Amino acid sequence: MGTVSAVRMETFLAVAKHSSIRRAAAQLHITEAAASAAVAHIEKQLGAKLVAKSGRGIALTEAGRVYADYCRSILGLMKEAHAAVQEAETGRLRIGVVATAGEYVLLRLLASFRIRYPDIELGLSIQPRDVLYLELTHHETDLVIAGRPPRDAGLVTRARRPCQLVVVGAPDAWPDPCEATWLLRGKGSGTRDTTLALFDRLQIRPPSLTLGTHGAALAAAREGLGITLIHSDAIATDLAAGHLEVLPVDGTPLNRPWHVVTTRTPAPAARLFLSHITDPDRVGDKAFRGV
Repeated sequence: MGTVSAVRMETFLAVAKHSSIRRAAAQLHITEAAASAAVAHIEKQLGAKLVAKSGRGIALTEAGRVYADYCRSILGLMKEAHAAVQEAETGRLRIGVVATAGEYVLLRLLASFRIRYPDIELGLSIQPRDVLYLELTHHETDLVIAGRPPRDAGLVTRARRPCQLVVVGAPDAWPDPCEATWLLRGKGSGTRDTTLALFDRLQIRPPSLTLGTHGAALAAAREGLGITLIHSDAIATDLAAGHLEVLPVDGTPLNRPWHVVTTRTPAPAARLFLSHITDPDRVGDKAFRGV
């Protein structure tokens, strides 16, 4: 059996992502014939059908889905290997972060880190928690800041920072939180999962409105559309301005610290970042505590 090049793997992943030869070719700036030939070459090498027609586009077969997972890991490891042999202070750091931590925790840390290590190439992926940990498992990011990682994923928590989840709403708008409309994040959000678990604990099934992002949920809460469970890091300004208030709900506040997570072999630049964010002399009260 012959080998499959990284370029062909990248082409196959683009086809898998878009479910289209045409859109994959446009993303990669190659011809449709070249994209189609790359997929055909891989199928020939593997002796397996990876894609099949589906409506106007194409879809992965079961073998295609399995192979796509391997491609993501292989390509991620290749990039990780390249970063691992570079000098830490001139390497590359790919950080994955959930939106709330990205906006209210990471930015100050990242600004001081960039001043300290200006030659490190930084990349940022802002995604729901489940997507981030999948990217980390596939070595597509070097370090994730989010809620607790899934068990048995082979990932390592390196540091934590305290945070609480509280229920907030517009002042005096919702006298009984159990009868209020609850504003939810989209699927894949750890906060959404925790909110649904809180419903079970309280034995309630309130009306809900899914808004996707924490920013949209906060904006809706300020306008009186409902109440929402959110990290305390995200609401200090709104509480001080009187736009929101913390509501007394049984079982809250919930302790949900931020976790800094890597694979078992973090890249040199990731180790530098970990050292930086766990040093209170450099980052003050935003510092994480090493595990």
